[in-house]
Amino acid sequence: MGLAWPSCTIVSCFFSLGSALSLILLASCTNSSISTELQAEHLFRKPVLLKMDQALLQIHNVFLSERFIVYWRSDQCYQCLYQTLVGVDTAGANVSVAAAVVDTRHALTLQLNDTSTKRELCRIHYSFGEFGNYSLWVKNNQSSSKEVTCQIIINKGPINSYLPILLALATYMAIIIVVSLGFFLLRLDAVRNWLCKKMNPIETDRLINSELGSPNREDLSIQEPQPRTWNSSAPRLRSLDTFRGFALIIMVFVNYGGGSYWFFKHQSWNGLTLADLVFPWFVFIMGTSISLSLNSMLRKGGSRWKLFGKVLWRSIQLFLIGLFVINENYCLGPLSWGDVRIMGVLQRLSLTYLLVSVLELLFAKTFPETLPENRTCVLLQDIVVFWPQWILILALEAVWLCLTFLLPVPDCPTGYLGPGGIGDYGKYPNCTGGAAGYIDQSILGKEHIYQHPTSNVVYKTTVPYDPEGILGTINSVVMAFLGLQAGKILIFYKNQHKQVIVRFFTWSVLMGVVSAILTKCSQNEGFIPVNKNLWSLSYVTTLSCFAFFLLLLTYYLVDVQSLWSGAPFYYPGMNSILVYVGHEVFANYFPFKWKMHDSQSHGEHLAQCLLGTSIWVLISYILYRKRIFWKI
Repeated sequence: MGLAWPSCTIVSCFFSLGSALSLILLASCTNSSISTELQAEHLFRKPVLLKMDQALLQIHNVFLSERFIVYWRSDQCYQCLYQTLVGVDTAGANVSVAAAVVDTRHALTLQLNDTSTKRELCRIHYSFGEFGNYSLWVKNNQSSSKEVTCQIIINKGPINSYLPILLALATYMAIIIVVSLGFFLLRLDAVRNWLCKKMNPIETDRLINSELGSPNREDLSIQEPQPRTWNSSAPRLRSLDTFRGFALIIMVFVNYGGGSYWFFKHQSWNGLTLADLVFPWFVFIMGTSISLSLNSMLRKGGSRWKLFGKVLWRSIQLFLIGLFVINENYCLGPLSWGDVRIMGVLQRLSLTYLLVSVLELLFAKTFPETLPENRTCVLLQDIVVFWPQWILILALEAVWLCLTFLLPVPDCPTGYLGPGGIGDYGKYPNCTGGAAGYIDQSILGKEHIYQHPTSNVVYKTTVPYDPEGILGTINSVVMAFLGLQAGKILIFYKNQHKQVIVRFFTWSVLMGVVSAILTKCSQNEGFIPVNKNLWSLSYVTTLSCFAFFLLLLTYYLVDVQSLWSGAPFYYPGMNSILVYVGHEVFANYFPFKWKMHDSQSHGEHLAQCLLGTSIWVLISYILYRKRIFWKI
């Protein structure tokens, strides 16, 4: 009997991962004994209850005869109005003290203003630590009674909120080392023979007797099956499923909360976090798959009309699943048509898939399955051959630019790309998203778009805004088309690995240069800032730059050099729809979620997210071994 070495190793790896995550959970529960109730000694009757990403600040007014107000502004909030933190009474003969809770996710600017003359007393920039206890001492300067000095001291040091991340990274690194060592040992003949003797004594006995010439054991002869192998010459490029699975697993992790760390959540407006990377990558690799699959079916003689029917039906299914199965507005209560969210992640995927597939069916040119390896290729030939598609895509992008910068929006400046709310110094509070928000509200209605955008956390916006709205879908199509171009490169330069790698790298550099020009290499000061909520042009070019380079690395490691099998990302990449829909539907059920011992612990949140994500990887691996794939 043969032994399935990779499967045994991977399964044991996941059991080790489960044990490690249990240790992380235990450690987080143990370390969470740090009390979140901080009391300013005898100055307050009740303790101040702190939550994650918060600290306690005590403001001490020493000998100041004026009452003043402390205002605050986060560094993450670009051109924002100052918000009132707390008022501090006059000192009189004693020290006057007030307490307030401050945010620790980003550095803050504190500004103290006299209430009578509105004079700015002082301004201080500081980064507070989670669960820390600080004092801000405000007093007159000894040399001048009109000058005020402000100084922050630490009463109680903050906790290290990043320790769970380091522990999790160490755990995963240990797993990788153990698995790598296991594969190395299994390649040694001595180890394989020893395991065979220990785990298969009947087979060992047969081999011994056959060596002694015993004819009575011939009926025990069993043909050993060939081990399952993978190679770069397989028709299905393993790197594409690995890339897709990598994006999907990160998407599952951030959707499960990312340990409640701000950098694992979507950016409030301009800029990027880890959560902002994965959806465009998924769209990109979808475009690559469209190119490969449609070319394969057309090469086999498939009718373009029949293929269009399949594409249309799949798009409808994706849209309906997103509309009725995983609609975000369910969190508002029982869902009715009056408040259903029409757009969403799967809805955008369905429209993008439909438009890019139709574009490919209209102008696709089939290539033979085998192309000469030593053929010469003219520079840009893989683009020139498909010039009608490029003209339509550029025209579509021109539509996005015209609507974004030229469409008049009532009570808002033309071409506005800001978040509204308290941004832009509060001049345009109801202009969130500019033309993109206006189009969604006009066509879909306020009740049918996303009600709690990320901008309302930092920028205090009050109007609904949909990050998967109508206007942004145009750039989603552009993103998928760039992935389509990656697929054409793989087809056009088949078996020419160097040409594929060079072109992937060239596209990555080109997209990076375009992004640098559009953004001026800044977060907020560019012509078109990188913005996931808007799916801005610079967002598409920046993420395409990353996608081409990441695909280059994956293609080289997995399909060219065979240095990596793609595990564990390959397995969820083969069952992407099932994993995505499943993780959304069962997100609030055990074992993906449970009642926490300490809900204000990053460690316990992170353990829950990692365990839930790892379970979906394990499920996808089991389905892969059972050859169960959900295709729509």
